[in-house]
Amino acid sequence: MANFTKKAIEKSFIKLLNEHPLSRITVKDIVSDCGINRNTFYYYFQDIPKLIEDIVEEDAEEIIRTYSTADKFNECLEAIIDAALSKKKAVLHIYHSVNRDIYELYLWKVCDHFINSYVNTVLNGSSISDEDMTVVKKFLSSLAFGIFSNWLRDGMTDDIRIYLSRMSDMKKEMILRYAGKNDA
Repeated sequence: MANFTKKAIEKSFIKLLNEHPLSRITVKDIVSDCGINRNTFYYYFQDIPKLIEDIVEEDAEEIIRTYSTADKFNECLEAIIDAALSKKKAVLHIYHSVNRDIYELYLWKVCDHFINSYVNTVLNGSSISDEDMTVVKKFLSSLAFGIFSNWLRDGMTDDIRIYLSRMSDMKKEMILRYAGKNDA
């Protein structure tokens, strides 16, 4: 029952977030939509930012669980795109709010997971140093995060898949040169 109530609160919040900017949503709106009292809301969540944090953390964990390994670069990043597009208005309302940092932490976490997993898979058995491996991972994570951030800032209007495809081509060339391999 407890998990059901928590999920109902999250579902009501997402519904409201798809209809209104975050700044116009109150705990009163959420409990009214959900059919619970304020005390029940506060039993599960300290405040609305904590609710946001829990939702984006659950989304991140779901994506990471679903894509626990990453041997195809674009497939991994497509998961982030699909998750964002499935809640486009809600994501944009969070991104353009004072709570943007919560969503950015989620984005960093997922980008880091995919990049680390991908680079570990591609460079498994190569002679690249640990220090260079760290540089490659940080570079690619920052690049992916930057592309996603720009896409969000621009209202998710561009076809981000084009940028990610080109980034994938550049990444492959860079990793091949760096590792001295013939394919990635």
